[in-house]
Amino acid sequence: MKGYLSSAARALATSFHNLLRKPVTVEFPKVIRPRAERYRASFALLHEDDGDEACIGCLQCERICPSQVIAIKAGGKRESPISGKKRGYADDFVLDLNACIYCELCVQVCPTDAIVMTREPELPAYGREDLVLTMARLYANEKSKHRAWGDATRLNGMQVPPKPPKVEATAAAPAKPAPAPSAGAAAATTSPSPGAAAGPAPSAGTAAPVAPSSPGAASVAPAAEGGSPAGPGGKGTT
Repeated sequence: MKGYLSSAARALATSFHNLLRKPVTVEFPKVIRPRAERYRASFALLHEDDGDEACIGCLQCERICPSQVIAIKAGGKRESPISGKKRGYADDFVLDLNACIYCELCVQVCPTDAIVMTREPELPAYGREDLVLTMARLYANEKSKHRAWGDATRLNGMQVPPKPPKVEATAAAPAKPAPAPSAGAAAATTSPSPGAAAGPAPSAGTAAPVAPSSPGAASVAPAAEGGSPAGPGGKGTT
């Protein structure tokens, strides 16, 4: 019982504390707060500058809609009553706000900027059918509601990256000069070493040639295998 009374006292204290706070809610639509610059809440169909309908019935917005809330009845190509040129028209255009996710993809793909979003939301309704925007209501929103900042031309211009600048052909760079040799390397290539003039040194396993003592003296022939050098008579001793 004690815990119940303490919990009730805390709840009443919270209620009395918030009772004196200034309310932060407003009664919509009697009071409408300022919206952000990119606030989007509804849709509108536009006319051309000459007064002709901008929608050509290409069905691109109907195909790209992820919620499939757009239904268009294309009227085919016929002669325009204003310009006299043959162009496409839409006989019916229906957009259901009950399932719309406000992704704005239908605005981005429109080739003629015919559909845009508006900054003012639709009035509260008591039935689902009141949130279905028919073709007449979409064209009425063009004059009765303020347009959002974006249309297909602006949105696509922000998403498509700019083309890289053209690179002009540059002249061939001059050949790089060879690096100058260092002082030690230059001295080694120009001045020979003291032992270079005497020729290569004999290896350890080869005997140096013996120069004769006089011009007429003959060199001593090597002894035959297993014998002594030849004597004056040309015979060897065994």
